[in-house]
Amino acid sequence: MPVFKIKHLTHYTYEAPVRDSANQIVLYPIKDEYQKVIRHELNISHHPEVEIFKDYYGNEVGIFTQHEPHHELKIFSGSCVETTARALPTDELPPAVQWQLLDDIKYDVAYLDYLKQEMFDQAALLRDTSLGLKQTTDTPYNTAVRCCDYVYTQFEYIKGVTTVDSTLEEILELKAGVCQDFAHVLTAMLRFIQIPARYVSGYICPNKNGMRGEGATHAWAEVYIPEYGWLGIDPTNNCIANENHVRLAVGRNFSDCSPVKGVYSGGSGHTLEVTVSVGYADDDHFDSDPFTAPRQAVKPAPVSDQPVKNSYQRHLEDIMQQQQQQQQQ
Repeated sequence: MPVFKIKHLTHYTYEAPVRDSANQIVLYPIKDEYQKVIRHELNISHHPEVEIFKDYYGNEVGIFTQHEPHHELKIFSGSCVETTARALPTDELPPAVQWQLLDDIKYDVAYLDYLKQEMFDQAALLRDTSLGLKQTTDTPYNTAVRCCDYVYTQFEYIKGVTTVDSTLEEILELKAGVCQDFAHVLTAMLRFIQIPARYVSGYICPNKNGMRGEGATHAWAEVYIPEYGWLGIDPTNNCIANENHVRLAVGRNFSDCSPVKGVYSGGSGHTLEVTVSVGYADDDHFDSDPFTAPRQAVKPAPVSDQPVKNSYQRHLEDIMQQQQQQQQQ
C-alpha cells in the first residue's frame, strides 16, 4: 500500500490591497476504505478561522473570510495519504442485465446529478459519437473504457490552451486541453450513454514513473458500474484511477470540486500561482516536520454533516451590502 506525501500551495498576489474576501476550499482528502489520511495540515496566511462542513456530495469543505486589507493570500495544504488498490469489475452479470440495472436507477436521487448533461452547441454530435462507441455485447465497464480511450487518442494534451472556464464547445473545437477538460468530455460522453459519471479532483502520484498531470491538481472521472460501485477512469493517462490517484472531492463538474475559490472587494488585478509536489515513503521529500510552510493557528470548526451553504452566502451578502452602502455615501 503506497504512502504519498503531498504539498499543495495556492498563492494569490493582488495588484492593490483587497479586503472582505470570502473563500471556499476543498482541500481535504477523502477518507474511506481505499484512502487513509494519516495526516493533514492546513496553513493559511492572516490566521483566519476556518469553518468546515460536508457538502451535498459528501466532500469536506472549508470556508473563511479576510476582512482586513491584504496584498496576498497563501493557502498551504499538506497531506500524508495511504491508498489501497481496488479490484476491477469482474463483469459476471450479462451485459443486458447490467444495462437494465442502470435503467432501473436513472430516476434515483443519488444518480440524477450524474446522469443529467447540460446541452451545448455540439451536444448532438458528441452524443452520436458516444452512442457509436457502444457495442451490443459491451457491458457498461467495457463502454466506459472505450470512451476513455477515445478521449485519450482524439484530444491532445496541451497546457495553456484552455482555462477552468472553458466550455465543452471550446474544448471540442480545440480537440485539446488538460486533465480538467478531458474529464469534462468523458463525463459528458458517459452521461449521453446513460452511465452515471461524476467529476473527481485530486492528485496523481505515479510513484516516479511519470504521468500527465504531475505537479498540479489532477482531474478524472468516476463511473457507476452495477453490482460494483464507483470506478475511477483517467482519460488523461488512459488508465484506471486506482492506488496512484488521491481523491479530494467528487461532484458534477469542476465548479463542485474547485480546490480554492472566492470573492473579494478591491482591484481586479491579481496573479495566481499553484504548486503541487509529491513525496513517497522511500524518499526524503519531507524533513522531520513534513509540512514546511509557515505555521499559524487555524481553528477549524467541528465537521458537520449538515450543509451550511447559507453561511457562505451570508459572507457574500455582507460584502454586497457593504459595497452598496459605500456607493450610497
